[in-house]
Amino acid sequence: MDRKNKRVIAIIPARYASERFPGKPLAEIAGKPMIQRVYEQTSSADVLQTIVATDDDRILQCVKSFGGTAVMTSPDHTTGSDRIAEVIEDIDTDIIVNVQADEPLVSISVINELITVMKQQEHVEMGTIAVPFCPDNNDCHDPNTVKVVIDKDKFALYFSRAAIPYFRDNTDNAAQPLKHWGIYAYKTRFLKQFVKWPRSNLERAEKLEQLRALEHGVKISVIITDNDTIGVDVPEDIKRVEQKLRLSKI
Repeated sequence: MDRKNKRVIAIIPARYASERFPGKPLAEIAGKPMIQRVYEQTSSADVLQTIVATDDDRILQCVKSFGGTAVMTSPDHTTGSDRIAEVIEDIDTDIIVNVQADEPLVSISVINELITVMKQQEHVEMGTIAVPFCPDNNDCHDPNTVKVVIDKDKFALYFSRAAIPYFRDNTDNAAQPLKHWGIYAYKTRFLKQFVKWPRSNLERAEKLEQLRALEHGVKISVIITDNDTIGVDVPEDIKRVEQKLRLSKI
């Protein structure tokens, strides 16, 4: 198939349950449910279709109420990739973009850049996004913020909740710390294989499913962007998102 004609769809896994913020996808942000904002941004990218994959009827009905497409999936899935794999069983697609349901400010241009990489690099089975940490950002020591280190060709070497790389001599001009932004793209053939692999040792240790791919020798392409976003982890994050919305008029 011609690279330009590869079929691309976006899937947004959305769970109602959350330890820190139950019902998060339905939280209102400047007059709209968060899932609607994520859906609208994602649908504006170069994708043929956007689907919300959920295990909760409240989310399903919310998506339908604003004209979106949503499907119910098993409540037993432990990862977003598992949920997506169920959705694509009967869908003809070549590339899948996985957008997190708590990213209401997700960048259309960044999604498109990721799609371009996946189309142009036939040997790349998986891609993701990273953002340089600001010099005064303390998130590099926050275990809830995932970090990534890359090789010279911008493929992931490792993802961790720990602060990596470790600056032994506190040198200011050493390697740039990178924050992992959890948007993924997969070749469909790869994702169907990936979800069949058992959880790996590193994945169990860090609770990061992308480590399963690395432990199997899969190369993950990492796009570096300055177009950072604000993910919603706790209710307090909504005010930060709304403030940015006022400034950007999204």
